[in-house]
Amino acid sequence: MKTRIALIFLTFISVNVGAQTTKTENVFIITLDGYRWQELYTGADPALVKNEKYVSDPENLTDLFWKDDPEKRREVLMPFFWSTIATEGQLYGNRAYNNKVNCTNTMWFSYPGYNEILTGFSDDERIKSNAKINNPNTTVLEFVNKQPALKEKVAVFGSWDVFPFIINEKRSGVPVNAGFESAEGTGLSAREVFLNELQREIPGPWDEVRLDAFTHHYAWEYVKRKEPRLVYIGYGETDDFAHDGNYSAYLKSAHRTDQFIEQLWNWVQSNDHYKNKTTFIITTDHGRGTDPLDTWRSHGNEVRGSGEIWFAVIGPDTTGKGEIKKEGQYFQNQIAATVATFLKVKYTNEKKVGKQIDEVMDR
Repeated sequence: MKTRIALIFLTFISVNVGAQTTKTENVFIITLDGYRWQELYTGADPALVKNEKYVSDPENLTDLFWKDDPEKRREVLMPFFWSTIATEGQLYGNRAYNNKVNCTNTMWFSYPGYNEILTGFSDDERIKSNAKINNPNTTVLEFVNKQPALKEKVAVFGSWDVFPFIINEKRSGVPVNAGFESAEGTGLSAREVFLNELQREIPGPWDEVRLDAFTHHYAWEYVKRKEPRLVYIGYGETDDFAHDGNYSAYLKSAHRTDQFIEQLWNWVQSNDHYKNKTTFIITTDHGRGTDPLDTWRSHGNEVRGSGEIWFAVIGPDTTGKGEIKKEGQYFQNQIAATVATFLKVKYTNEKKVGKQIDEVMDR
């Protein structure tokens, strides 16, 4: 009798453990193009913030973002990251603690990085430029969009006009608003109509990348209206301002993006459809150089440090451990499987994908 009771008890435990699942029902993947881990973890670079070669307004910039203590510097630069995510979520990639996040692709620029983030594997043979070619690989966005319960619940917004090709919009069926595209379709909000008008009237500084404010507000309006389950938002200004050698604009853009993410998070947490059921995964496509100093403007496999990245996670399944100071090695190719696991989808692809990041779903 005791044996039978014990077996029943063990069976009960086994069934319940197997039945445990994530609380997350929605995922936002958010990227800041080419944003260095150095600024995220130590704030404004002391070698750059007062350097007149890269900063046109050093006095104003130091008033905004300079503190002698690097932890205070990062707080004034990215206040949402270092107040909310640092208390309610987790941040990885501070190499001062030997906590490392790396690309597995060897290109270390945008298209290969986004392919790796979104597919879960690198493809150096086929993805080796930023050319506007349709991605031969299936992204996790396309994979999720083909699940019956999640079909037409996926959307992409990006500042860079290559995203429709990275996502392979035509094949995948995932709607992409990127570059200088307007919001389309029926039932547009008054704000989306206004954004369409405004975007036509405000010239951006670059030919292939629009200002992030348009990407942000197009995404937010769509989320309010359509309530997608999986959203990808690719902010682009940080990389382009860095290429321009404009450190002041690079920092101000990072600070503004932090505010954008805070705005989205606060709205999500106030909306019944998303509140306490949504995870944000935030990362970057590549790093940048640091030494020689001018290589902060650049990246690619000839620039040391360009394969060094970071990621942060906040959501109902992620314990608030804040900055992870434990030695560890993580990779860009782990993001896709992690996204799928949060959404309770078993993700597979034509190549082996990086394993999910178990540490961020331990609640």
